[in-house]
Amino acid sequence: MSRPEEATESKENAEFRREVRAWIAANRPSDPGFKLPQSFLEVESDRQFEFLRDWQRKVYEAGYLGLDWPAEYGGHADPHKRQRIVSQELNRAGAPFLVNVIGLQWAGPTILAYGTEEQKQRFLKPILSGEEIWCQGFSEPGAGSDLASLQTSATPSGDGWVVAGHKVWTTLAHVAKWMILLARTDPAAHKYAGISYFLFPMEAPGVTVQPLVKMTGEGGFNQVIFDAAPMPKDALLGQLGQGWQIAMTTLTFERGAAEGSGGGSTAPTGESVRAVTSLARRMRRDGRSAAEDPVLRDRIAQGWIDEEALRLTAQRARVPGLNMDDRPLATRLMNKLVYSEFGQRITELACEVLGPDAGLWLGDASAPDKAEWPRMYMNSFGMTVGGGTSEIQRNIIGERVLGLPKTK
Repeated sequence: MSRPEEATESKENAEFRREVRAWIAANRPSDPGFKLPQSFLEVESDRQFEFLRDWQRKVYEAGYLGLDWPAEYGGHADPHKRQRIVSQELNRAGAPFLVNVIGLQWAGPTILAYGTEEQKQRFLKPILSGEEIWCQGFSEPGAGSDLASLQTSATPSGDGWVVAGHKVWTTLAHVAKWMILLARTDPAAHKYAGISYFLFPMEAPGVTVQPLVKMTGEGGFNQVIFDAAPMPKDALLGQLGQGWQIAMTTLTFERGAAEGSGGGSTAPTGESVRAVTSLARRMRRDGRSAAEDPVLRDRIAQGWIDEEALRLTAQRARVPGLNMDDRPLATRLMNKLVYSEFGQRITELACEVLGPDAGLWLGDASAPDKAEWPRMYMNSFGMTVGGGTSEIQRNIIGERVLGLPKTK
């Protein structure tokens, strides 16, 4: 079934979309016979990780990752900017996600923007192929929303650095080879000026990765402790003391406010509400289909309206003439906030459709859809916290886009 955005596509893009759709249909992996994570936040076992990395490698070898990245770094220098089409078709087909999300969407674009030629040559192709997995060392136990208060330090030592400190909520740290690391290099400077940005090797001695278990019982999050961990001199990205500026660039990519991803976007495609509608038709309530409940029907209709608005807004964000000249980033800066909160609303609605069955959990043979909906609802809270909480996002939009005074 064609979507509205396809009606205005060029002949070349339409043909490319058909090619990608056919490839996914022929190559999408079958059920592996074990529980798969719903997102990169829940990758815990070796078999989950290897299954997902094998899939990313297959997508890369087919030529569908790094389309917008320069060819000399493993990309394809595609003049049509068609990485978005691949991401849309992967999402619509319900294909497994690309496990190296942090590398593809955050580290890679940041290295492209600030890296030396040697860093680009060294790091970018292994990100695309999934050969080297990345994690993010930003948050600390005492520096989450107030990220600039971070205390992890990088001290010059010989021909390199020594790192000491503690990072938390470090997704994929247990399988990562590299970390994008924020560390304080000048404790006497203003808190924003004394931070530098590093490409840290996770296999260095003095690094301890400790798993954290979420309320779903799943792993994927970790805390990372650095005990005089050595780091080479050329791990520095950009200039000394430029870390805050570079981190804001990374967060712009993470929050969907800038394009440049190597692949794996999760923008709305219109599938979430279809899935909830299907669920409502299958669930019974008072002897009838739950889809006949007028209150649920109204909420599902509102969900469809919201999802369609998000899809159209994503299209508008790519058309310069449809963005306000005085607030050019307004639409893009809303991405992370509205997408994550929509995901939470729609999975909460699915749990209401389930009724008492929403209390059934993984492994219960009676659980509809293998309990994926309540699992998805609980996991949705990680999406509204990671990358900056919804409260922080509202402050950013209010202060940087609308020009409102800073909160006290």
